[in-house]
Amino acid sequence: MIDAKQQLEVAVKAVDGKRAADILALDLGGISFIADTYLIADAPTERQVLAIADEVIDKMAEAGVPLTRQEGRQEGQWLLLDFGDLLVHIFKSEIRGFYNLEKLWGQAPEINISEWLVEEEF
Repeated sequence: MIDAKQQLEVAVKAVDGKRAADILALDLGGISFIADTYLIADAPTERQVLAIADEVIDKMAEAGVPLTRQEGRQEGQWLLLDFGDLLVHIFKSEIRGFYNLEKLWGQAPEINISEWLVEEEF
């Protein structure tokens, strides 16, 4: 089993590899009893939301991290992937602003994930 930081790295690279937007990780350790880390990202279409979720599930499984629970697949607007201490939230772009988890968990420090993101060249 890989450690929490490695789990986050696998998930970040998976969402980034499928071109998710506005990728953000929050450290909820000591703030939430639900999970220690939230990874939040969005995509413009339901199809891309589902593709990102599938990639995260596949890459985490390859790393030996089983998916505990999944919610929202039917609707494709907000998918929640539960990997125990890591929760991955993938939103359709306009839905993310409505729920605004970043504000809800505003006291949680942001985790620097920049080293795991691939910079796009235009």
